[in-house]
Amino acid sequence: MRLHALVGGVTEVIGPEGTLNDAAQAMADGESDYVIVVDNRELVGILTERDLVMAVAEDVDLGAALVEDWMSEAPDTFAPDVTVSEAVAWLLETGYRHLPVMADAELLGVVTIRDLMWAQTQTE
Repeated sequence: MRLHALVGGVTEVIGPEGTLNDAAQAMADGESDYVIVVDNRELVGILTERDLVMAVAEDVDLGAALVEDWMSEAPDTFAPDVTVSEAVAWLLETGYRHLPVMADAELLGVVTIRDLMWAQTQTE
């Protein structure tokens, strides 16, 4: 199975100038544990619930702190033809849980660790 089979649905996006509170609200609205950070229609980062937890632990004002200061910049991206096995190996190596999938500089969506676990059960 390849990543293109797992990409679907709406991916929540936010600009780098958004606040962490804005990002948390977007995550809640989209029932997601991440938001993609886009500037001028270009993927510039990803902000996850892990990042929000770190900000809360540091007692940051979520209404004032900017996404650009807490996001992971320039995340690795994957082509839609990457296999699930290759993606799982990358996740195990890096510890990340989200894989932005892109084709021709266009974000197709994000494949999560949960998506990959599901895919692995389908191929047994």
